[in-house]
Amino acid sequence: MNTKFLDLLAQKFDCEEKVVTEIINLEAILNLPKGTEHFVSDLHGEYQAFQHVLRNGSGKVKEKIRDIFKTELSETEINDFAALVYYPEDKLKLIKSNFDNKEELNIWYKEKMEQMIQLISYASSKYTRSKLRKALPTQFVYVVEELLYKTDEYTNKKPYYQKITQEIISLGQADKLITGLAYTTQQLVVDHLHVVGDIYDRGPEPDKIMDTLINYHSVDIQWGNHDVLWIGAFAGSKVCLANIIRICARYDNLDIIEDVYGINLRPLLNLAEKYYEDNPAFRPKIHSSKPLTEEQSQITKIHQAIAIIQFKLESPIIKRRPYFNMSERLLLEKVDYEKNEITIYGNTYPLENTCFATINPDQPDQLLKEEEQVINKLLFSVQNSEKLARHMKFLMKKGSLYLKYNGNLLIHGCMPIDNQGNMEQMQIEDQTYAGRNLLDVFEQYLRYAFSHREKTDDLATDMAWYLWTGEYSSLFGKRAMTTFERYFINDKTTHKEKKNPYYYLRENEETCRKILEEFDLDPDQGHIINGHTPVKEIDGENPIKADAKMIVIDGGFSKAYQSTTGIAGYTLLYNSYGMQLVAHQQFKSKEDVLLNGTDVLSVKRVVDKELERKKVLETNVGKELLEEIDMLKSLMEYRYMN
Repeated sequence: MNTKFLDLLAQKFDCEEKVVTEIINLEAILNLPKGTEHFVSDLHGEYQAFQHVLRNGSGKVKEKIRDIFKTELSETEINDFAALVYYPEDKLKLIKSNFDNKEELNIWYKEKMEQMIQLISYASSKYTRSKLRKALPTQFVYVVEELLYKTDEYTNKKPYYQKITQEIISLGQADKLITGLAYTTQQLVVDHLHVVGDIYDRGPEPDKIMDTLINYHSVDIQWGNHDVLWIGAFAGSKVCLANIIRICARYDNLDIIEDVYGINLRPLLNLAEKYYEDNPAFRPKIHSSKPLTEEQSQITKIHQAIAIIQFKLESPIIKRRPYFNMSERLLLEKVDYEKNEITIYGNTYPLENTCFATINPDQPDQLLKEEEQVINKLLFSVQNSEKLARHMKFLMKKGSLYLKYNGNLLIHGCMPIDNQGNMEQMQIEDQTYAGRNLLDVFEQYLRYAFSHREKTDDLATDMAWYLWTGEYSSLFGKRAMTTFERYFINDKTTHKEKKNPYYYLRENEETCRKILEEFDLDPDQGHIINGHTPVKEIDGENPIKADAKMIVIDGGFSKAYQSTTGIAGYTLLYNSYGMQLVAHQQFKSKEDVLLNGTDVLSVKRVVDKELERKKVLETNVGKELLEEIDMLKSLMEYRYMN
């Protein structure tokens, strides 16, 4: 091993005893039970529902409360205590308003602090004291540790412990301590969070989800197609930018663009008001059947303006990248503007709700000078948004197209395969890629685009758009995106988007095993954890597929999907005992939880049960610790054993 590196390491471990102590510590940690992993997917801006799932650990918090207090507390009291752990500040206000007598409140404080300490002790039982200390509220570490590890077999310290509790209450610190312990419990219950894609679009508050993730103690993200669309826009892809504005207009979420990220939409509105009128196909989705307000009328016009800019921007990419195999999607060139009809895939269809005021039939993909100015101003504004920059940089830092973690493959969309289950090949310039190599190349291009944001029409930014809409994209997984047809053609057969064979072959265990092997994972032990396509539980679809080799956890966090799925999302828990899938009912409100103690969980399903309890040694963290141990042993030989 490099001696310079060992010299640097020796600065931290400057005596033999320190090295030995650290080796003993790391070797011991390897034998602890693995921490609980929490998987969520397809959040789509639904911050309130996501917050609740995060705070209750998909039911793990209440499960631990019930384990400890099932003989001491009634079901109502368990629900109340759980609500205190989920939302401590709000629940404390509510509880204190019910106390007229200060003495009674102080008795309640004492009881809750003791229960919180018991809960912390139980929730931290598989962690080292060092890890627990880091999770405790900083200002109360000393007193909490004293209460956690109290010993009183000779009754010498009884007054000491009583005085600690009394002083916390008398000095007005009980609320702060209970709040800190509640958040510590939430952190201890879930060791690591996986977000399997699609934080953005449809729902109203993706920015708040991003802020939560940035402050979360341990998280990774597998990009979804909607996340990559936002990354692509920030990286310089004008067509990705047009798409995100169009989707925000469609779902009446332009506030995210303008108010949250500070992107000025006035030039776009001016363009829209000049060329467009009301159009039923472009009204905000949730208001499409109601009389429009003035603001919704403006959104309808913006929606048309940005959609046409998007269609125009797609054409040059399709023409300069023939290996994208998208010539059939040169739709503006396939329109007969006199007859108001289009011929696609050999069939001719009449067009409805058209908005072609800015299109020159002789050069349909040519942007008006005004349109070009608008999209350039929007791109400048996007790339200079401080908040968006912070969120996108975090997505790049913590994100990837796929992740191999603890023997499982986490991937948002699909593995592009043919009807026989073989990896589909894609040519990019003069090279051909398939399988894992194709995904690696996609990610390389996306990272290059992000780090060269001044380039707006190169292969890397084109590839960011391809990831959103291309037939071999692992994030899209369909042969073509029929956005144009859904706006302008009434015949619903043209709206159908043919899926990659992956989506029916993933029911087959052999296919899943082959995909796991492609990523050098053990097909006997591993699982593929997938999002992207909502599981229609209402129709009896099973999210656990291929003899539990495939687990699909998109159950409809997004309200737009809940009438189709029948639930409000799945989450997955993986602890040392095995995997459990949790289905969630629609989240009503935080107030409902605080007042009624309601939760939004339904029956948990066991996916896999470990025959032997899994240890840290068998995890990704364990591999890292083994590497550290090897380094420390090398340091011992180099410095202290010669």
